[in-house]
Amino acid sequence: MKNTIKCLIITLVIGFVIYYITLPAINITSFGFWSFILSLGLVYITAYTIFWVSNPVKIIKRVQKDEFPLSLTIVLISFFVIIGGIFLVNFILSPVFFAKDYAKRIIVNENTSFKDDIEEVDFNKIPLLDKASTEKLGDRTMGQQTSWVSQFYVSELYTQINYNDKIVRTTPLEYDGLIKYFTNHDEGIKGYITVNSVNGEANLEVLDEGMKYMPSAYFGEDLYRKLRFTYPTLIFDEANFELDDSGKPYWIIPYVKYVGVGIRKDIAGAIILDPVTGESTKYKVADIPKWVDHVYSADLIIESLNDWGSYQNGFLNSIFGQKEVVETTEGYNYLTMDDDVYLYTGITSVVADESNIGFVLTNLRTKETKYYNVPGAEEFSAMKSSEGLVQEKGYEATFPLLINLNNRPTYLMSLKDEAGLVKMYAFVDVEDYQKVVTTEASLGIEEAARRYLNEVNFDDDSSNIITKDIIIKEINTAIIDGNTYYYLTDSENNRYRVSIKVNSNLIPFIKIDDTLTVRYRESNDIMEIIEINTK
Repeated sequence: MKNTIKCLIITLVIGFVIYYITLPAINITSFGFWSFILSLGLVYITAYTIFWVSNPVKIIKRVQKDEFPLSLTIVLISFFVIIGGIFLVNFILSPVFFAKDYAKRIIVNENTSFKDDIEEVDFNKIPLLDKASTEKLGDRTMGQQTSWVSQFYVSELYTQINYNDKIVRTTPLEYDGLIKYFTNHDEGIKGYITVNSVNGEANLEVLDEGMKYMPSAYFGEDLYRKLRFTYPTLIFDEANFELDDSGKPYWIIPYVKYVGVGIRKDIAGAIILDPVTGESTKYKVADIPKWVDHVYSADLIIESLNDWGSYQNGFLNSIFGQKEVVETTEGYNYLTMDDDVYLYTGITSVVADESNIGFVLTNLRTKETKYYNVPGAEEFSAMKSSEGLVQEKGYEATFPLLINLNNRPTYLMSLKDEAGLVKMYAFVDVEDYQKVVTTEASLGIEEAARRYLNEVNFDDDSSNIITKDIIIKEINTAIIDGNTYYYLTDSENNRYRVSIKVNSNLIPFIKIDDTLTVRYRESNDIMEIIEINTK
């Protein structure tokens, strides 16, 4: 009896230390909770064994009487009951029996139109910088702060957000180790970095009051320890660092719910925590403020989409017949629309090939998801196509952005050198990845788009393709990046541009007062001629 009491005391003391370090949720649907319970049992068994072995006479007497300590028996049986129970419950609630429920983890709207839903691209709102390039800019900005760089480091979070109608990635500074925490925690961390994803402008924003509740802090100021002792039963997802409309930083921490133990994960709501004061507010999903951009993680969305694609026709079909079974492609990217951030990923057949049957866009705040039936090239095929066009340079393509360019789904990529610097832009037609044009980044993204539309001929009957007879009033030429362009003004003072490649047998011989039949894309600036003939 004495040994039992001693072992219980030891277990409670060590258990508190384990809890303080690992911070499991007191929630029966959490794997972390049951791991914590099993670790307590292991501590008890170890402690009891030590006391038992230290008294060999008592062991011999117990063996002779064929007795085994009751408390150890209970703990050992509990081990098997817990492990077996979790396995049994999760198996019963698995896709084997509940395939339809797994398919409904995410509701996908398939009644969509790419041309109607996706607006024509605005290059002032396209995130041309990926996370890797953003990190380089952030590190460079931090390196210029000589008094800060020795005390703090830049977090790798770089959350992409829509901030006052600008697409930026933002990330906090963090304490650079325990000693730096002790020397700085009274004032906290007084800065975070923003990088404009469109133009690459990077800034270190200085706060009047320092942020104290951070992942790199210690003891009660550790972010997750603060959350755990405030919300002991909630299961937290990964925290995101975001800014409200006034530029005030907040931690956005989604909390999750499971069916069974750690399976069929979904978001129940989010905690918004002020890193300066530690004050926090709990929201259900429907009540989360609109300035928040990230509630659902990309991994959760991809997992849910794969279940949707796999189990529409039952569990057995997902393995054997695989009728209408689809899955997401390996990569994803983010798009910003209507003041929200969306995850984009392609949808492809489970049969390995190099094509997509469509793509999805998911709102990362609301989980609203739309599927677009746009067959075409798989993203990595498009990346290889653009890299192959400049293979002698050894550039590496970023994962594509999907845009609406001239009412056609188009991949936009940056091509980077070994140093991670953007050297070129590439446009690739989604439906035909052989239609690809690369342009020097120094000329600008709009010029790159103009060249792509000018050099690639589409069998397109869209409403902005116009056929017209014009009378030439003025002719000018220019050589841009080795290509000759003719700039024409007609008798109505409309301006046109045409590459000599469009009709090299005719264009060099055009004269003023000639009447020409042209097909061009309507524009507010210069019309891009895609076909030209004599009248």
